[in-house]
Order: sequence, then C-alpha cells, then structure tokens
Amino acid sequence: MEGGGGGDKGTVCVTGGTGYIASWLIMNLLQQEKKKDLSYLTALLGASKNLQIINAGLNKPDTLSAAISGCSGVFHLAHPIDLGGLESDEVITKRSLEGTLGILQSCVDSKTVKRVVYTSSAATVMFRGTDQGLMDERYWTDVEFYKEKKLMLSSYVISKTKTEMAVLEFADKHGLDVVSVIPSLVVGPFICPNLPSLVFMAMAMIFDKIEGFKTPSLSSKKLLDSGFKFKYGLDEMFDEAFLCCKEKGFL
Repeated sequence: MEGGGGGDKGTVCVTGGTGYIASWLIMNLLQQEKKKDLSYLTALLGASKNLQIINAGLNKPDTLSAAISGCSGVFHLAHPIDLGGLESDEVITKRSLEGTLGILQSCVDSKTVKRVVYTSSAATVMFRGTDQGLMDERYWTDVEFYKEKKLMLSSYVISKTKTEMAVLEFADKHGLDVVSVIPSLVVGPFICPNLPSLVFMAMAMIFDKIEGFKTPSLSSKKLLDSGFKFKYGLDEMFDEAFLCCKEKGFL
C-alpha cells in the first residue's frame, strides 16, 4: 500500500487486513490519498491504485516476505483466534509466535522497513489475579493464573501475551524499531462483513447472556501524554455499533 499525506512516505504492509481494526486502518491509509468511501477493502476509494492484497497466513510466514519486501513500514494485526476452543493453548501460541517472529525477521531482512507497529491487546495486561486498581502498559497478564481459572478465550489471552513479549525481545535483540499498541475493548461501526468478536463482546447483553469477569481499570495516560485526543465518546461508539449491526442484519 502506497503512503500518502505530506509527501510519499513509502509502502506499508498490513497483516490481518480482513479484521475489524485492520480494515479500518486500511481505509484510513487509503484516505490519506483520497476521501470518502466506506465499502469493503477492494471497493475502498484508492484501493485499485494503492492496495495490493496478498493471500498469506501466519502458519506460513514466508508467504509474507514478498509483501514486506520494499516496504517502509509494517502494521502487524493478524493473530490466530479459536473461538470454538478446538485447539490447545500451546498450538495457538506456537502458530502465533512462529508467524509473528517470521514476519519480524522478514522486516529485518528487507533492509527497508523503518518501523513495525504491533497490535497487542489489553488482554496482555489486565489478568493477574490481584486487585491492582489502575493498570497500564507496565503490567503483564499472569498466564498461569489465567490457565488455572480456565477463563474464556484462554488461547487468545495466553498466545497474545507470550507473542507480545517475544516481539519486544526480538526488537531489542535485532535493533528493530517496534511500537506495541494495546487497545482495550474496541466498539463502533465496522467495515468487515462479519460481526467482529470485539463488538459482540462489547454488546453481549444485547446478543446473549455472558458471565462477567471483574477487570481492573486501564490507564490511557501514556497515549494522552503523546498528544492523542479522543474523537468519539462511549455513547457515539455504542450507537454506531448498534446501527451497524442492524444495517448488516445481526440485530
């Protein structure tokens, strides 16, 4: 994908492009060139010129080498998710680690990638089994605690935590510029045709009854100190998510 805005910033690679966050990221990258269009991926305005979709997977990280070659940046959002619980934590974690480290190695080998943005999750921070109150990026989830509790989506929480740890260790060892982003619950309208699991979780009381789990509050201080300003409030995000679910036939 070609960069735009204030001059040519080069080509960037986005993994997991069919997902909730990634599809919005692609739209925003394309809108640096031109404005307005909310259709899905290939129909996005600017996609015919600036978007190239490559069929690749985390289980075959070599398939992404060609996509990364020549890029100045990589947004890594792809992550294996097993909502049905059909695979063990170990299998999911192995797939995530091998795929992600393979991508990072391709970034090093490319000699052109200047920065990697890795999308982590609040799930890597907030599960420790103790009342920590307000938590931030300095904390790590205790995967052994999570295993013992046998909580939902354990393969996601465990694999995501171990993968982010490995990403930061790899970056330090190889001198690769990596920024780890830790989103909390993501809710709002979505471009992808399927109902994102994050939206389902945020609106669980509407879709179904799900057992609650007390979680600590998360701090956005580092984000706000960097100059970031929130554009939308909770009312707007949930209203837009609700309307989007109705328009797409999920409600």
